[in-house]
Amino acid sequence: MIRGPCLVLDFAEFDSVLEAIEFSCSIICVRDLGMHNRLSITNITDNHELQCSVFSPCLRGEDFSRLILTTETRRTLRTTWFSIVLLISCLTLVAMPASAQRQARQTATTPAIPSPRSVLGFNPGDDRTIADWKQISDYFSRLDKASDRVQVQTIGNSTLGRTMIAAFISAPENIRNLEKYKTIQTRLADPRKAPTDTDRDQLIHDGKTVVVISCSIHSTEIVASQMSLQLAYNLASANDEDTLAILHNTILILIPSPNPDGVDIVANYYRKTLGTTSEGRDPPELYHYYAGHDDNRDWFMLDLKETKAITHLFWKEWFPEIVYDIHQQGSNGSRFFVPPFYDPPNPRIAPLLLRQVGLIGHKMAADVTAAGFKGILTNALYDTWWHGGFRTAPYYHNSIGILTEAASARIMTPGNVTREQLARGGTRGMRSALEATTNFPEPWPGGSWRPRDIFQMEMIACHSVLSLAANYREDYLRNFYELGNAGLAKIEEDAPIAYTVPPGQGRDENVAKMIGTLIDQGVEVYRLDRELHGQSAAQTPEKIEGSRQTGSPARKVVLLKQTMEEIPAGSYIIFLNQPYRQNVLALFEPQVYPDRLSTTGEAERPYDVAGWTLPMQMGLESLAVLSIREPAGERRMTQIKSENEVRSHLGLRVWTNDKSPIGNPIKPGIRIGIYQGPRGNMDEGWTRYVFDSFNVPYESLHDGAMNEGNLRNRLDAIVLPSDRTREPADSDAAQTEGGRGITDAGFKNLARFVEDGGTLICFDGSCGPLIRQWKLPLKNVLEGLRSSEFYCPGSILRINVDTSNPIGKTMDQNTDAYFINSSAFEQTDHDRVHVIARYANENVLRSGWLLGEDKIKNRIALAEIEMGKGRVVLFAFRPQHRGQTWGTFPFIWNAINLGRQVALTRLTLIHQTGQVRLPAPQ
Repeated sequence: MIRGPCLVLDFAEFDSVLEAIEFSCSIICVRDLGMHNRLSITNITDNHELQCSVFSPCLRGEDFSRLILTTETRRTLRTTWFSIVLLISCLTLVAMPASAQRQARQTATTPAIPSPRSVLGFNPGDDRTIADWKQISDYFSRLDKASDRVQVQTIGNSTLGRTMIAAFISAPENIRNLEKYKTIQTRLADPRKAPTDTDRDQLIHDGKTVVVISCSIHSTEIVASQMSLQLAYNLASANDEDTLAILHNTILILIPSPNPDGVDIVANYYRKTLGTTSEGRDPPELYHYYAGHDDNRDWFMLDLKETKAITHLFWKEWFPEIVYDIHQQGSNGSRFFVPPFYDPPNPRIAPLLLRQVGLIGHKMAADVTAAGFKGILTNALYDTWWHGGFRTAPYYHNSIGILTEAASARIMTPGNVTREQLARGGTRGMRSALEATTNFPEPWPGGSWRPRDIFQMEMIACHSVLSLAANYREDYLRNFYELGNAGLAKIEEDAPIAYTVPPGQGRDENVAKMIGTLIDQGVEVYRLDRELHGQSAAQTPEKIEGSRQTGSPARKVVLLKQTMEEIPAGSYIIFLNQPYRQNVLALFEPQVYPDRLSTTGEAERPYDVAGWTLPMQMGLESLAVLSIREPAGERRMTQIKSENEVRSHLGLRVWTNDKSPIGNPIKPGIRIGIYQGPRGNMDEGWTRYVFDSFNVPYESLHDGAMNEGNLRNRLDAIVLPSDRTREPADSDAAQTEGGRGITDAGFKNLARFVEDGGTLICFDGSCGPLIRQWKLPLKNVLEGLRSSEFYCPGSILRINVDTSNPIGKTMDQNTDAYFINSSAFEQTDHDRVHVIARYANENVLRSGWLLGEDKIKNRIALAEIEMGKGRVVLFAFRPQHRGQTWGTFPFIWNAINLGRQVALTRLTLIHQTGQVRLPAPQ
């Protein structure tokens, strides 16, 4: 706090938080009450206090007069504004001692910390403005150079090659000693490295709460990336007690966006469409090259470069106590969702973490409400069941995961929301966006909704998190340590003590990927150098007979115990006696989602998927180990440090750069096309990801080629990714900036492609339009059923495979497949349909949630239909779902390789005539 007269204060343009200044010249007092920019202005002469309870990180002069509380003081301030500034300036020169004047002149020559406005030319959050990734990273670079509170680090490269950054923000003395605090976090995360109470207490005494705030992983939810600039500036420049306490007690890792490619995709399209009818719309492409919105569904599989980079930062280097992931939601519901979350919770999340999540969420809700915002929602829609998100993965690493969802504007363009729209904006936990309830006590009445509203709420929420992290530093560190220590506690009798992945399964690439993924997220894995002997058990969900309470599980996981037998050398073993025990259990156990039904018996939709058991998705055998005969000191095993160690041991090519070392499973000469529709389709993106990961060349087919080109001359196999949103062919509604999609002419073109010998492969939702257009002899028996009759969100189901069919020849007879509100077929012409796989006749559910099992038992899951010289292969499920279902990838390769003989014939023609040209590899 600077006391006494001060140099000129420019009220006409507030770029930032005002430095904490108190004028004692008996005219006016201006106080900055913290990094969240709550200003108190007192006119001492007539004792008026104008309390502006505005959490505005960019309060400009023209906004300021609008925020004064009374008409009289507003008029007075408007008429005397410049005279006050002039008078302050004059009194400053008269009253300031010579030494103070010299100090002020020296301060004036010190390089100022650049405000976002001074660099961008606009205030972040202003209507119809947007900072792209180059501007964002440039600003953080400047802040790094100007402030000793900020250190910007490169944490990796994005899929398209942009630099990913994280800004470490803390007190200067902490920034100078980041390696020291990283070491403290490493020891707190693994209590075996601090085995005594004295060790623990010293670490807690010395450590800082490490908080991650990540912005705009979903790039159309753009405001947080813009807000990050102002948040960083405020922390770098403010000197109030609150900010200084935050800086002293915490280390903030601020990620402006974990998806820099998407920031540019959205920014470029937004600028391109400003002033047009497309202003404020989403870009007509995926905002992550492969995953689109699913870039936040990759946090246990670690397929994407961005996920890998941040996972390494989190669980190999910094081990944060709190991870805050900032999002936006639809426009017509609540204005701001904050935790606590909705039911059901995942049973592998520590109760203490759920309580801490609720504490932070209620603090956020109280602070945002105190700032005058309405429509703040808790305990609704978003649950903690699912593993795999930015804010859910931390729970399984003993960290607090926080999610907020602000109502969206139209990118950076204001929108208007009517009461009628709000009345229809209900969701689970909120019947209507106009109805006051305990978890939604003050609905918003509707009206204009601006990016600035989102910006301000997110700023407040960030301050809420940071202030709690600072004020309760020791509590957060102690709880983090103790949660890790719980993973080292004695395991109950008859419960698994480990999981094994036996050798010799014939799926070495799958083993290498799964073990590498576990290691990358901090799980300890060993390879047996000598066999062990123990009792193992398979885990499977089993129905609970009799009446049950609504909302309770319909199944329980049972252990099918085996006799004491050898665990062979070369097996990989994951012991549960490690700090991330809950992560191992959450990935290896079958999930049993509770039956959550409405009063009418309809299924209550989970927020995301219901089951994800990793070995099942990978197509690998994995057994729970209940006991081991050999004492710990006699076990010969080696801890595995990387995927490359696994690959070397299995005789696979190792990673040497970013290019996947996996061998191409497709026979030479087969030409493949993947349909890419006019708007971004995540299933198409994941299909490309799988093909690229396996080094399978392909051509992306757009509407022009599908609707007009001669497909057979250039391709042998075409893949149609799942797409349930496609409009009817040739309808006006189907017109988009990118094109119409597949028209009637396109379907006829595809039919000619098949009849001339091509292979057409359809995933899940793409089967329906084809069946209807071509009147194929299949029927989806689930179509039109209510969720009270049949319901199966993302879950793993058992299918029985005809291994005599070429498409099923490399598969196990009993295979796990991923079903996400998918299909089940019955044939209407037995002569034309070749059934490759059916859903099991009993015990269909392997992991997740299934209602109406009888509707799907023994129904067709995978079929082949011959047409002319070619064939159509129809998957009722998604064999490449989110790039995770490695166990069913071979179905795809086998279906494509059916065209090998045709391809060999074409290669002969190439050799003899030179008239047929293969497309260049992608």
